[in-house]
Amino acid sequence: MVQQAAAGGESAGIEAAFATAAGQVTQLPWDQAAAVQFEDLAPVSAFPVVPGRRWGPGWWWSATTGRHVVHGSAAMRTQLVILDRDPDVTGLSARPVRLLWRDADGRVRSWVPQLFARYADGTGLLADCPASPAAGGDRAQRARVVLEAACARVGWSYRRLEPPPAVVAANLRWLAGYRHPRYQGTPRLRAALAEAFAEPRPLADGAAAVGDSLQVLPAAYHALWCGHLRTPLDEPLHERTLICADAERGAGVEKRLSDVGGDRENG
Repeated sequence: MVQQAAAGGESAGIEAAFATAAGQVTQLPWDQAAAVQFEDLAPVSAFPVVPGRRWGPGWWWSATTGRHVVHGSAAMRTQLVILDRDPDVTGLSARPVRLLWRDADGRVRSWVPQLFARYADGTGLLADCPASPAAGGDRAQRARVVLEAACARVGWSYRRLEPPPAVVAANLRWLAGYRHPRYQGTPRLRAALAEAFAEPRPLADGAAAVGDSLQVLPAAYHALWCGHLRTPLDEPLHERTLICADAERGAGVEKRLSDVGGDRENG
């Protein structure tokens, strides 16, 4: 039974509905459900297929989990790319839980966040991926208040993830094409890349110093995806882009993606 959320305590009375790994639909109080491994669950509801819409549901192969994650929009796929590249993320899933509560008028409300991410410290992120800040209208904004309070109650966070700038998104799409481990190259090649880019250096120059570009560049792009090599992502990638392997120097070369998508804790 869904109880009414108390005034000034939006997280009170919230319940969570989800399908277990065995396919059984379960509903629990939110404080208990937060212990569920949502990163391992299938969507509690499917993404709709809208006739005439240019974009339909698809699948993203996650380098983090080695599994596919369903997505329902281009904006959501972009956020999956960003989270998949985050070294602190250990698990990803789409629409694994529906949150239910009663509003001040006693009506049952519900919301299914589009994404769940598990972090290495055990905390979780529930997120939506609007194409614009106003997407979802008033209903989405009311749900945001409830979900932020509910997640804060269990030490998690809820965010409406803003789309990154177009150049950052384009660079990430390119690097994501090399996210699979098959592109990482041999240990000797990886060591040669680290040595070649020990100091900031144009991509083409460093690749040429290592060997055949047909073998070296895929490994370099994979290293850029993994963060072993670094470069500014707010500038278009090209052959003269400066690349650096040094961790301290690279921290100043590459802009943090959290600066693009918003601080994890502060949303």
